[in-house]
Amino acid sequence: MTATVFLVALCLRPAITAVGPLLPQISADEQLGEAAQGLLGALPLLAFAAVSPQVHRLSRRLGTERAVLLALLVLAAGGVLRSYTGIAGLWAGTVVIGCAIAVGNVLVPAIVKRDYAGNVSRATGFYTAFITLSAATASALAVPIAGLADWRLALAVWSLLALVVAVTWLPRTRSRPDHGPVAATASRPEAISVWRQPHAWLTTAFMGLQSTTFYVLVTWLPTIEIDGGVSARTAGVHLFLFQGMGILGGLAIPILLRTARRRPTGAVVASLPVLIAIVGLLAAPDLAVLWAAVAGLGQGAALVTALTLISLGGRDHAETTRLSGMAQSLGYLLAASGPFLAGLLAEQTGTWKASLFLVAGFAALQVAAGAAAARAGRTAELRRATTSPS
Repeated sequence: MTATVFLVALCLRPAITAVGPLLPQISADEQLGEAAQGLLGALPLLAFAAVSPQVHRLSRRLGTERAVLLALLVLAAGGVLRSYTGIAGLWAGTVVIGCAIAVGNVLVPAIVKRDYAGNVSRATGFYTAFITLSAATASALAVPIAGLADWRLALAVWSLLALVVAVTWLPRTRSRPDHGPVAATASRPEAISVWRQPHAWLTTAFMGLQSTTFYVLVTWLPTIEIDGGVSARTAGVHLFLFQGMGILGGLAIPILLRTARRRPTGAVVASLPVLIAIVGLLAAPDLAVLWAAVAGLGQGAALVTALTLISLGGRDHAETTRLSGMAQSLGYLLAASGPFLAGLLAEQTGTWKASLFLVAGFAALQVAAGAAAARAGRTAELRRATTSPS
């Protein structure tokens, strides 16, 4: 039954990644400019930032398993609201979707640490592979489904997946005891708040920067390619490749994350491909399919690295949940600026070059933040080991 957590991962990205390939159709129907499209792409991330710090309260009140079930049901409802209730529903439904996914984003890494304590990095790799697989599939199918019906169905269809997974998750809410943060913290003295721990801030910076580069590309890469003469269907396939390669990157990087000594190297190795790909898009845009693949390897590896640092950064389930909330709140607040700023720059300059230079800057900072976060996490881990009672 513990493996059902990976099914939850299948629901955490399709409602977002299906939007990018459909932005030209959505904007044509709803009369949205590039800045408005960027804001639409940023809204789920703003919802992540607002909701993530409060998820531990929901988990404490309902229990972790019930909180995840509620999130799946709200996600399904948000998908229908976004597609079929007009322009107001497009915006409101996007916010609801972001709030629901935020709950899963925070709780699933904590569940992975709890249920797979003996091999966190490998379990995180599989969890991320499920996220990436569903995200890539949604991107690839968005335009074909819209061609058979319209963009509204192409977005709403993923509500069905959330409902199916909710049914598979339901037995966990009945058979498992409450593993919320209260139970985890009741037996030990109050720890130093994660907001006062240096490694938590560095982990948050890395989480935010890798999310920024990912969401800029997943939102705008199809539009950038379409503006360059690529067909919408081909651009969707390239986005599928970008995310599909993330599966390989995510499954490979745990080799460098298994020990604290090797994690700084792993963080750098995970981050460099994205920087290389952005520079490649600027220097040789005709090789966009190659750069999509290279960036995909990096984004998958970087996400696994970020989630591994979060999972290993807390002393127990409760502290991991709070660290996850902090990293995803501030991290996604930073990430939300990416799609909006990229769209705004393109609208103001009439070209995507300035936007790509912006993303290259974020990618360079990601390399530095990843190495620093891994080193700080290693120091905190060693300190906990030397101060814990024997």
